[in-house]
Amino acid sequence: MDTGLEQVQQLLIKYKQEHVLDFLKRLDPIEKDKLIQQILSIDFVQLSSALNKVKHQKVVDIESIEPMEYQRLDQFTKEQRDMYAEEGWRLLRNGEVGVIVVAGGQGSRLGHEGPKGTLDIDLPSGKSLFQLQAERLLNLSNRAAQSIPWYIMTSPENHDATIQFFQSHNYFGYPKTDCIFFQQKTMPAIDQQGKLLFSSPSQINFVPSGNGECFSSLYHSGALEDMKRRGITWLFYYNVDNAIIKAADPLFVGFSASFDNTISTKAIKKVDPEEKVGVLCLKNGRPFVLEYNEIPDALLQQRNSQGELLLGLANISIHMFRYDFIEKYARHKVPYHVALKKIKYSDTNGTIITPDEPNAYKLESFIFDYFPFAEKTTVLLAEREEEFAPVKNKEGADSPLTARNQILNLHKKWLADSGVDLAKLGLQDRFIEISPLLSYGGEGINEGIDKIIKQQGMK
Repeated sequence: MDTGLEQVQQLLIKYKQEHVLDFLKRLDPIEKDKLIQQILSIDFVQLSSALNKVKHQKVVDIESIEPMEYQRLDQFTKEQRDMYAEEGWRLLRNGEVGVIVVAGGQGSRLGHEGPKGTLDIDLPSGKSLFQLQAERLLNLSNRAAQSIPWYIMTSPENHDATIQFFQSHNYFGYPKTDCIFFQQKTMPAIDQQGKLLFSSPSQINFVPSGNGECFSSLYHSGALEDMKRRGITWLFYYNVDNAIIKAADPLFVGFSASFDNTISTKAIKKVDPEEKVGVLCLKNGRPFVLEYNEIPDALLQQRNSQGELLLGLANISIHMFRYDFIEKYARHKVPYHVALKKIKYSDTNGTIITPDEPNAYKLESFIFDYFPFAEKTTVLLAEREEEFAPVKNKEGADSPLTARNQILNLHKKWLADSGVDLAKLGLQDRFIEISPLLSYGGEGINEGIDKIIKQQGMK
């Protein structure tokens, strides 16, 4: 018997996956060999551990949870803002800051074909999420006279389409050599009995295994070595679906570096106890993020003496990581979270079955799973309206429409704050969109007002 096939049979029997043998029997030699290699690539120990976690889920110990300290951006003096921003600019000018965007998702939930970053949220300019982010980074790069390396984590599902989109748009003016694409890892989908699912008779159904794989993926792709070669000391992390993200925000960069903890994070206040966002806290004295469905009921409604939610720091996935922290934990395995999802699958005949109800487990690790390895996390409480416009749903809350309106409202506020008389210019009833190339965060409005008016189609 072929050594590879024998090894696979032993694995399948050991981990109670004998149904896979039915798929193997039906394949020609070439397809059979490909499936064998897929099976051998699976970390069955981690897979079993994740399944065991489902069976023995523990309730969070209330006594182990306490609030996390933070600083409020709205209480900084002008001197503090200037000090942190200048430190951020120093690091940007020195080429010590890199940016990573987690962009492995598809836009199918939004009714959009293709990678989520290619989505047009119906701004007057028609710019995609990727273009908005590229132009903001270009703004900073030009002002710092130093191009900021942009690490773009894709998934096997959207990797080629993402690169093609960048190529077709000439990288939005960004230097091609500073757009570094790499793929995140995957894990197989499993049904509720713990059996591997197939996407075709010769292909196991592998799905992206969460943004917590980014450290490992940076390492295995060579991107981490690229950071070391460039002399990057801090990495700014964000999700592609935040339409208003202030990527590489100089003030936040400088704030993080000034405290020099290995992790720094931006947070916003929860709008109410039921909001479906994870919360920053301490667990057994270490930095931690509780997912919204993990917060014990006894803590959900609790408030402090100021009437604020005890666990009210919403995690919006905007972080700074020190390079040495990433390097130290890039090969460290964190536990997987298990989520029940609706996942299509194939039977041995190749018939694709589309379930009406959640039928399978998707295994994911999250970036915040690394937080407990840091002794302390620096937290900056920022304003939701200026920092967080997620695009998660096709309609309603956190949709392209709400993100679009938030951007347009913010840009009108920039104009008003700069002393621009909207009524006098005939702009009070118009949509106002300000190019990120003109203003990163509301600065330079007066100097660029002629360009802004021209971009609104007005004379």
